[in-house]
Amino acid sequence: RTEKNYHLSFFDQYLFIRRMFKPVWVYYVILIRLITLKFRFSEISAIVKTMGTKMVNLNHPHVNYETYSLFNNEALRKNPLISVVIPTLNRYPQLNEVLIDLERQNYKNFEVIVIDQSNLFNRKFYDKYDLNLKTVIQKEKALWKARNKGIKLSNAEFILFLDDDSKVSPNWIFEHLKCLHYFDVEISAGVSISVVGAPTPKHYSYFRLGDQLDTGNVLIRKKVFEKIGLFDLQYDGMRMGDHEFGARAHKNGFSIVNNYRAKRYHFKTPTGGLREISGWDGFRPNSLFKPRPVPSVLYLYRRYWGDGAAVFSLILISPISLMPYKLKGLKIGYIISFLVFLLLFPLIIFQLWRAWKISSRMLRTGPKINFLSS
Repeated sequence: RTEKNYHLSFFDQYLFIRRMFKPVWVYYVILIRLITLKFRFSEISAIVKTMGTKMVNLNHPHVNYETYSLFNNEALRKNPLISVVIPTLNRYPQLNEVLIDLERQNYKNFEVIVIDQSNLFNRKFYDKYDLNLKTVIQKEKALWKARNKGIKLSNAEFILFLDDDSKVSPNWIFEHLKCLHYFDVEISAGVSISVVGAPTPKHYSYFRLGDQLDTGNVLIRKKVFEKIGLFDLQYDGMRMGDHEFGARAHKNGFSIVNNYRAKRYHFKTPTGGLREISGWDGFRPNSLFKPRPVPSVLYLYRRYWGDGAAVFSLILISPISLMPYKLKGLKIGYIISFLVFLLLFPLIIFQLWRAWKISSRMLRTGPKINFLSS
């Protein structure tokens, strides 16, 4: 049976946008359609008729899971060994706070594997902690290689990833492990609350099916790596390796739960770490003449969703990615970003072209995914 091509009316499309997104996105869609010469006069009626439509509150109602607080099954009582893997680069003061937080954990059966890529390795730094601590020197500044190395060194059934500029509560490890057993899933994706910048999303306050995997705060059963491989080394020196791994895990049938009870506070330290190599985030390079976005972003989009979706994402995100991070999500931030976009339009096009060209080369090379057995 062949499927028919259905065309939603403009009224239905604008109704959907107003119900699902903030009002600013309606005007942004109109602007994009004008720029791309796709706007039709018949849309005006739909825009007017849908005015006054209230945005749906997707955060209510949600399932409360009232039995969670009392949950304590046999597998949880066995206290399995957990490996906490922390890559670090030139952030000893921040790493000190992280290791102190780990000393205070109420769950005790864990080891800490630190992959240290700092310019000047300080061995004595690690002598003062009361932890089952393994320290590995990695001269190459390669985040995903570091995380893969931590996985290979682990003797545990569970791998817990943490960034070196974080703060976690004493029940952080336990809440991750409890989530896996309660929901019988393979991945507990903790929430990361930014100390600087964007406000905390409302959906960070309850359990939900995973739509994000952040290797700054996630517990993964080792069997996931055994089946689908480690992190793709194509992302080294760049971002989105965790997004790719999450997509790959989902495609292979593994379940992810976004776990609001295993939260970490992310300080987003401006120096050291991946920011030293790759800029503030995927769409904010640390130099005017570097590619925008980071080429690995387009490598991910094009590999999983195709060139058309990648182009659309650039049209959608690029004009609003130029605001200072601390203004992210604020109206003034969108206004500043769009004005900067217009002012620097030729430069932005050059950055986008560079990112597309490099991602094309990455696609021709293909994934660099190793397995635990190799």
